[in-house]
Amino acid sequence: KDIIASEQVETIRLTEIFRQAQESLIVVNAHRVNRGEHLQLKTSPGQQTNLYFINREEPEKVLAVIKELCERRLPSAFHFDPLEDIQVMTPMHRGTVGVANLNAELQSLLNPNGKAVSRGGRLFRVNDKVMQTKNNYEKETFNGDIGRIVVIDLEEQRLTIKFEDRVIDYDWSDLDELVLAYAISIHKSQGSEYPAVVIPLLTQHYIMLQRNLLYTAITRAKRLVVLVGSKRAIAIALKNNKVQFRYTNLEQRLAK
Repeated sequence: KDIIASEQVETIRLTEIFRQAQESLIVVNAHRVNRGEHLQLKTSPGQQTNLYFINREEPEKVLAVIKELCERRLPSAFHFDPLEDIQVMTPMHRGTVGVANLNAELQSLLNPNGKAVSRGGRLFRVNDKVMQTKNNYEKETFNGDIGRIVVIDLEEQRLTIKFEDRVIDYDWSDLDELVLAYAISIHKSQGSEYPAVVIPLLTQHYIMLQRNLLYTAITRAKRLVVLVGSKRAIAIALKNNKVQFRYTNLEQRLAK
């Protein structure tokens, strides 16, 4: 931002969204979010309906809807695989619809059985969806990589994860680099894309309700977005265009 603000370096602003056709509600609403305008939730004739809003005010009701969407409604209506195609993304780590509780609930719902290992208070099962949380150059796995556990070898104290383009073994000592990834933070989703995203938004998240966060969440989806929560929470996010400033003096130095 400092380099752009200095006007000393040629810059290009990317304004086109290529994951969907320009008339899709995902694209329309991404642009509206950027402008701080209310979301368009009704379609015009011929317009794709690929963004939905389900109004729920209480965290427990939002959680119930998310579980139903992942287990039954989206697989039935759109033929999405609950583990491969649907990604839940949330602003917060704590609370009923924070990352930690959502992962515990969705693991119990979508992958309740099978061989398991418990390390550091975390339970991993065969077929779990997991995320690498730090760069590991030896394994060539990087922060944000998502894969599935395909083998847990209790004798060898090792598990095997299938990522998109490779299969990697993890010793028990490496498991602190992994977390469940049925739900991830919106921040962790940056740079990734998923067929369908489900996003809880409640006023309890007000500290994290920001326009750029909502934009990031919506634009991760290739085919479908489902927002679950309150209209007031969306309004708070649209209104909040504050960004965290870093005071570096870089802009002033470049301008000299």
